Amino acid sequence: MGKIGESFEELVKIMETLRGPGGCEWDREQTHESLKPYLIEEAYELINAIDNGNVQEMKEELGDVLLQVVFHAQIAKEEGSFDILDVIETLNEKLIRRHPHVFGDSPGYSYQQWERIKSQEKNRSDHSRIGDIDSALPSLSLARRIQENASAVGFDWEDAEGVMEKIIEELKELERAREKGKGRVEEELGDLLFSLVNLSRFFGVDPEKALRKSTEKFVKRFKLMEKMLEEDGMVFEEAGIDILDKYWEKAKEAEKT
Repeated sequence: MGKIGESFEELVKIMETLRGPGGCEWDREQTHESLKPYLIEEAYELINAIDNGNVQEMKEELGDVLLQVVFHAQIAKEEGSFDILDVIETLNEKLIRRHPHVFGDSPGYSYQQWERIKSQEKNRSDHSRIGDIDSALPSLSLARRIQENASAVGFDWEDAEGVMEKIIEELKELERAREKGKGRVEEELGDLLFSLVNLSRFFGVDPEKALRKSTEKFVKRFKLMEKMLEEDGMVFEEAGIDILDKYWEKAKEAEKT
């Protein structure tokens, strides 16, 4: 067994100890369900480390994601359903099966072949070229994935200009929908967001990442605005929207310096 195998086996044994008699009380109480929030949290912390280009943080956060895999596998082993070896062997088999252009005699990669193999794996009779709809994905990421799948089979706009025209059209439809009730507004707003995701794809921008950055920028600017108001002896709640707007602009200018 090589060093990687030895280290991984040690990790599995550590988790067994934590979950075993005399182990950690918190670890022993966890279930697949209770760990769900931590899995999501660790994935986003890894994404943040990647965005920041922090290699040390990436190493640590990848370990935290791996911990979640080992944790769930240990719980499953205790329940008698599967163990970490089953997880690894299933993954190995899947990687080989889904890459016949590497491990078989297929001439090259194609999206259609990838989706066909996935459909056969799941015994799906309703296979579509649009691919699987993974409802667990955040909405912006799901929209981008579906659009990429449609593009891979030739259903796409020719250029970004066409998408921008569509956005203008959707804005007009949203304006008209305001007179027709919340349900119609929700529908048209969804269409607008979907078109914006399409535009981000043409510009090579991840919409989830772009929105997160804008949200973080808003929070940072808001806090700076609060600080400026306080330094000038003003109470935020008593300032009024006109004054708040002026301080918002001051905060924007301060960020540029």
